[in-house]
Amino acid sequence: MLLPPCDVIIPAHNAAATIASAIQSVLDQTAPDLRLYIVDDGSDDETPAIAQAFAAKDSRVHVICQPNGGISSAMNAGIAAGSNPFVARLDADDLSDPDRHARQLAYLVEHPGVVAISGAHREIRADGTLTGSSYCPPFKVSADPACAPAIEPPLTQPFFMVRRDALVAAGGYRAFPVSEDSDLYWRLAELGDLVCLQSYLGSYRVHVGSISSASIVNGRLMAVCSQMAALSARRRAVGAPDIVFPDRPRWREAISLAGMIDHAADDLGLSFEEMRHLRVSCAAKLMELAGYRPYEVEFDDCTFIARTLAQDAQGLTPVNRADIAKMRSATAARLLRKGDVRSAFEIASIRTLPQTFLRIVTGRLYWSKHRI
Repeated sequence: MLLPPCDVIIPAHNAAATIASAIQSVLDQTAPDLRLYIVDDGSDDETPAIAQAFAAKDSRVHVICQPNGGISSAMNAGIAAGSNPFVARLDADDLSDPDRHARQLAYLVEHPGVVAISGAHREIRADGTLTGSSYCPPFKVSADPACAPAIEPPLTQPFFMVRRDALVAAGGYRAFPVSEDSDLYWRLAELGDLVCLQSYLGSYRVHVGSISSASIVNGRLMAVCSQMAALSARRRAVGAPDIVFPDRPRWREAISLAGMIDHAADDLGLSFEEMRHLRVSCAAKLMELAGYRPYEVEFDDCTFIARTLAQDAQGLTPVNRADIAKMRSATAARLLRKGDVRSAFEIASIRTLPQTFLRIVTGRLYWSKHRI
């Protein structure tokens, strides 16, 4: 099969420790016609010099330097610079397998109704060694923005590939400080199918320096941004005016989850019902994130979660409420295991206490929608 050309974009900010291996993994691809755009997003380390060294040796490599504007800005700059009919992403600390792009391009050529694709990956540590863990999302992407937290399109962003025409029609990346990928996937899903290949496409680096894993504050920000993206999708689904997100949202400057949500409500003009759903969704999402990220909810988070679930969860389906109860007991069990008794009893409810203690005894301290 003759494979079409593809633009590959690597957004990079202070990625000197890992970007060379990421770049090399693109240059080693078996796909015959790739152009690589490295967007240096205001780095103050050796990132731009490393990228320029590759560009000097390989005509496929192009380097774009811009003031720090965040991942969305960097991705949009790379998209604008290219012109090929397919666009792929790779983060500056991850690695693509040599046949990743060839397999994705072949699938997209053979399935014209699919607008975007990702796939499974291995996890590696900061030093590049395997953790022994991997992730394989479902092949056929299904999502539900009305659930709390939203069931988001599960495409992993470092191994994302999309048709350029669909990407342009969706409007590219919006100004989200995090969860910009989820926001884009909701809009792409309105244009065609999204799928995830069930074989490994590369290696995903898990380390505390990543944007999504750096701190509980980033966890709160991700909870808010991801659930606002889903709320935006809910509006579009019923033909309501979409949410207009500011370039410099005030919620990214807040520290507490409650403060972020309050700023979001003021900035976006949400209705009372939208605010109620956003509070519940963010509370649930933060518990979900803390279950697999290297941070944990704090006492103030637990207070907010307990109060929100008591006040605003009545409109959820029985199944959704049951899932949140399981998530709540898993969070309380982890906190008790870690010795944070005050926070554990703040977040637990009378109903969830038996399940909490059972989890401690059995060691089942984490929640998953697919295995609980």
